Amino acid sequence: EAKSPAAEAPKDSLALTAPGGVEVWYIGARAGRDSTGTTCIERAMEIRRDGTTTLIPLLYTGEAPTLANDSTLRTNLWLNCRPMRRYEVNLRTGRPVPK
Repeated sequence: EAKSPAAEAPKDSLALTAPGGVEVWYIGARAGRDSTGTTCIERAMEIRRDGTTTLIPLLYTGEAPTLANDSTLRTNLWLNCRPMRRYEVNLRTGRPVPK
């Protein structure tokens, strides 16, 4: 019997490192389903630095983030297993801004 993607969601895992000891981690997940019924896992992220964590609010993605520069990451918001809109996230505040 097949398990749902949410049941198979990986534990917290490192998604990206940035200068100054900044780490971006995948945390939590939600199961997505596209119009054909295919399922995927869309991951939430948080920023970890110097023993503190900053949640990146309301931004689930199905792809690896990339660095835009030393203080900003880029990724796409995913919904229903497909990329919707590109966002840049400030690595100090966690604030996502649509681009």
